[in-house]
Amino acid sequence: MPKAIRVFVHAVEALNRRVGRFAMYLIFAMLGVLLYSSISKTFFVPAVWTLESAQFLMVAYFLLGGAYSMQLDAHVRMDLFYCRWSAKTRAAIDVLTIGFLLFYLVLLLYGGLSSTLYALEYNETSYSSWAPAMAPIKIVMCVGIALMLLQAIATLFRDIAVMRGESL
Repeated sequence: MPKAIRVFVHAVEALNRRVGRFAMYLIFAMLGVLLYSSISKTFFVPAVWTLESAQFLMVAYFLLGGAYSMQLDAHVRMDLFYCRWSAKTRAAIDVLTIGFLLFYLVLLLYGGLSSTLYALEYNETSYSSWAPAMAPIKIVMCVGIALMLLQAIATLFRDIAVMRGESL
């Protein structure tokens, strides 16, 4: 594989590793918010911001950690036949199916960017009583989708290298 592809794959994987490891800690922030919510509902006046904050943290956790999960090959897969195939056959099937993923991620990113621009332009807020601004979570959403798209391209290059009998 050309050096530019090798550099791209290593840079994307290093970035997603850092972002994914950061995202892992968001679960503790979410647990803290939910614990506070439980305590405030039991002993004090319930806070209106806790449920939506926990949802936003979960979205960030899920989307920012998705590319790292793909990098580790830790995502869910129907493994009935896949595990019995050779490495080259698995790579060929992955090259075929990653095309669908790339198409989906490009459409998702297009819609996410459109939604984010709308949120920024019109100062969109949630319809809840807390009414937080929606732009920050939509920006996080677009960043997560973009990272997943970059990781999918890097994975495609890795699979092509495996099919050619090379390593990256």
